[in-house]
Amino acid sequence: MIISTVNLTKHYNGKGGITNLSLSVKEGEVFGFLGKNGAGKSTFIRTLLGLIHPTSGTASVLGKPLGDIEARRKIGYLPELFQYHSWLSGYELLDTHARLYGMKQPDIKRRIGDVLDIVGLSGHDKKRVSEYSKGMKQRIGLGCAIMADPELLFLDEPTSALDPIGRKHVRDIIHMLKSEGKTIFLNTHLLSEVELLSDRIGILDRGKIKTVGTLESLLNSPLVIKLGGCNDDMIASLKKYDDGISASEGIITMNPASDEVIPAIASLIIEKGGRLYEIKRMENALERLFIRTVGEVDAR
Repeated sequence: MIISTVNLTKHYNGKGGITNLSLSVKEGEVFGFLGKNGAGKSTFIRTLLGLIHPTSGTASVLGKPLGDIEARRKIGYLPELFQYHSWLSGYELLDTHARLYGMKQPDIKRRIGDVLDIVGLSGHDKKRVSEYSKGMKQRIGLGCAIMADPELLFLDEPTSALDPIGRKHVRDIIHMLKSEGKTIFLNTHLLSEVELLSDRIGILDRGKIKTVGTLESLLNSPLVIKLGGCNDDMIASLKKYDDGISASEGIITMNPASDEVIPAIASLIIEKGGRLYEIKRMENALERLFIRTVGEVDAR
């Protein structure tokens, strides 16, 4: 496992933070980490990075104990609230991070050019960071995180300052990194980003993991069918696909075993005299799962 923790705990003055957190992240996956503000997500990341020391428990990153120097050379990190040296140019900032990583001088110039292309800042590298827009600052931050071509990337709210086009750009970068075999630990409150990117998710509430799994296994999003001419014979026939089917005012809700049977369901509805208007999975399923898991009340 790229990340493995067993009962990892970090408390501040005996409270808060994370408690007995056990989690594994596989090589090459995008792992989405969800939780309310203050749930302990950033504490977990900073503990794994060795920036703060755990109160108790054990953990390894890239097969090494927390804080191992060689492992840290293979990790990229984009903090949520970063403040980089505003008097430096974008080029100088990337050069500084490359030197901090111990990259060899002949490789730095080439890599900076590649990174600027990846994050969409070519032609803006001579500007000072203080002259960058919020979105440009977010992208140069991502550039710093990938400068050393890391095996593991921690992204803490990577699209928080970006418009829809900028968010798509970051998603494309994450897909590219995943295709190269990188492992990405994605901490975000934007559920739509998680649905589009993550192989698995974990939901954190008050410092404790509540659920972990693939989106498919956790969501089990119902099929919603809008139709006219619904009748008892139709409902009785559809029960072979789901005994728990429900129908109300022209809308059928059901959970068939797989999407493979959807064409058969559509054919059956028409055969039984129905007028089929729409079949789709219920929307906002991840939002409902999240609220069901952590509740709607801010208990900080």
